[in-house]
Amino acid sequence: MSVPARSVKRTSDELPKEIIDLVSAIGEMSDDVRGRLEPVLVRVVESTKRRRRILQLVQDALGQLRLDMKYLMFDLEATRRERDDYRRQLEETP
Repeated sequence: MSVPARSVKRTSDELPKEIIDLVSAIGEMSDDVRGRLEPVLVRVVESTKRRRRILQLVQDALGQLRLDMKYLMFDLEATRRERDDYRRQLEETP
């Protein structure tokens, strides 16, 4: 069952060092112990990757929200300026 080792090599930048160390330590154990631990390790690795993806999605959404807020603030200020200009024009009209 060397599936975790292969998947960890491909995505080692996605996993914390502690999990990579755990994969290495489990890989050095005897076959019967490794056979019992690898399914649990696979779940931990998948869970960690899933959490990283979710965190990235949340960070992207927050970045987009910040950008949207900047556009909205710009639009609000432009609308206020236009409103003030129209009021001045209205007051100047006899």
